[in-house]
Amino acid sequence: MFRRSLYCALLALLPLLAEAHVAESHGFARLSELTEQGFLVGAEARLLDSGERLGAIEPERQLSPASVSKVYVAAAALERFGPQHRFTSRLVSTATPDAEGVLAGDLIFDGGGDPALTSEDLWRLVQRLHQAGVRRVDGRLVVSQWRYGPVECLTTDRCQAHSRVANAYSALLSSAGVNFGSWCVAVAPAATPGQPARIHSCDSRSPIVEIDNRVETRPDDSGTELNAERVLRDGGDVMVLSGQISTNALPRQVYRASSDPARQTAHTLQAMLEQAGITLGEGVAVVASEPPAEARRLAAVEGEPLQELLLRTLNYSNNFMADVLALNLVETPRASLEQGGAALEAFAAEIPGHGPVTLRSGSGLTPENRTSAAGVTALLERMYHRPALFPSFVAALQSPGNGVMRFLRRGSPTFQHHVMLKTGTLNQPVAVRAVGGYFRTRSGQWGVFSALVNGTATTPWLGWRQVLDPLAADLETMIDAH
Repeated sequence: MFRRSLYCALLALLPLLAEAHVAESHGFARLSELTEQGFLVGAEARLLDSGERLGAIEPERQLSPASVSKVYVAAAALERFGPQHRFTSRLVSTATPDAEGVLAGDLIFDGGGDPALTSEDLWRLVQRLHQAGVRRVDGRLVVSQWRYGPVECLTTDRCQAHSRVANAYSALLSSAGVNFGSWCVAVAPAATPGQPARIHSCDSRSPIVEIDNRVETRPDDSGTELNAERVLRDGGDVMVLSGQISTNALPRQVYRASSDPARQTAHTLQAMLEQAGITLGEGVAVVASEPPAEARRLAAVEGEPLQELLLRTLNYSNNFMADVLALNLVETPRASLEQGGAALEAFAAEIPGHGPVTLRSGSGLTPENRTSAAGVTALLERMYHRPALFPSFVAALQSPGNGVMRFLRRGSPTFQHHVMLKTGTLNQPVAVRAVGGYFRTRSGQWGVFSALVNGTATTPWLGWRQVLDPLAADLETMIDAH
């Protein structure tokens, strides 16, 4: 009798469970089809002012967010530093230039952790040193990365990048890095076919990085195909380039991560000192120690405001910038990526309704990063309610119709122009396609959404079309209905 009663109770409960499942997937009818294909999906969409949930698919499920991790960096950095904060890079010395402009000691570059320090900034720094009267440094040029660097690698791409690399996104990290931790060379055709191409540094008339030139100049309209790899040989970086370039082709710029960002800064700065007519007596060195307390400032340059840095970090999903910003959140010297991730986790722990989160890096390159769709929307909601910070935060996201990422230009005009988002992509060890952001409904209401899609061992391939097309359709329905 008891068994029969229990069986009847379960039968009565089944329709309710089915109804709950349908309600939970409501609003993501198209996106939910990915779950039937074996993908792990977490999604949520809510209106912000009313709190009405428009759709959800297992919103609490812990999944890899890939580069959607960068919204945590952006939010935490705005909270800590404010939109107008600028990172400062300095040239200091314990010596004082004499009447002839001779500095009888070391010239120290104090890396300030500017994630967007460029050659142009270094050139301005050198010009200010020249204006301060320095014409010769009897000692060394010392690059100090005492805040952090070299930072231990946590991912296969970055660990392998020390010895050789064929991309720029795996750049290693330092508080004294320049040009996003990557070398740049310009490839131009020779005057006549059959000759080697002309290859020069993008940042100096004199060579900064060694070049192994295997690029051949071909006749007009032959096409340009370049292959480039940066390798470490005998303790120094070498850019190895091969392929072909047409005689009527425009110069091409090629970027590859350096093996040591601080040493890259040292050689770049050395070349600029020489171009400015400031000679060095004893070469360059890289140290992890803080400049002496008695060292005084000879020249300084401030970077762009944080709100400008975030625009570049999120729009271009710049891994170097994101991880450097996360490292800047660590208050003690010699910061590690784990400490940067811990600072982000501590920030997320203060967000109401966020739930569990695991962040091993700010870039999202670390496949161990985990959060939930509900966690992402909770973070987005928090920033929406910060009127002094929200304009800078939302400006760093991109609208599909106007953003720099062309693969986003899909879906209806509603999706193209009513949504602001950040995407995330990983292909190893499993495929990840993640999205999070804001939308505006037809009546002008603000909403937040997040969709995290992870592959498994049995679903090894996942393209953006598979995720963006159904997501765009589902969001369009929500936007038009409200």
